[in-house]
Amino acid sequence: QVQLVESGGGLVQAGGSLRLSCAASGRTFSSYAMGWFRQAPGKEREFVAAISWSGGGTYYADSVKGRFTISRDNAKNTVYLQMNSLKPEDTAVYYCAATSNTGWVPGPTYEYDYWGQGTQVTVSS
Repeated sequence: QVQLVESGGGLVQAGGSLRLSCAASGRTFSSYAMGWFRQAPGKEREFVAAISWSGGGTYYADSVKGRFTISRDNAKNTVYLQMNSLKPEDTAVYYCAATSNTGWVPGPTYEYDYWGQGTQVTVSS
């Protein structure tokens, strides 16, 4: 079992930055690939970013490339999402997710076994 707890959401103005954190339970955290997803009101949950178990592979949605950076610290059982140059369209509830799948695909929600409770990010214009 893996339990995920997000933090770091809040209200920022367009162009600002936030860093989201997701703390994971369990000794096997380092063997899980991790992802960040977001869901805006009235929209489907969409892929934002993902990182491999080793941290050597990162993947981003086109909408956030060059602005967001995913990273992980396995010693701290934590994954981060650094969000820069935020736009109003980034407003959503952000969720972290974990998967133990050996042949995972970063984007689909069905690839992930565990989900956090979500943290609200609001970007004002």
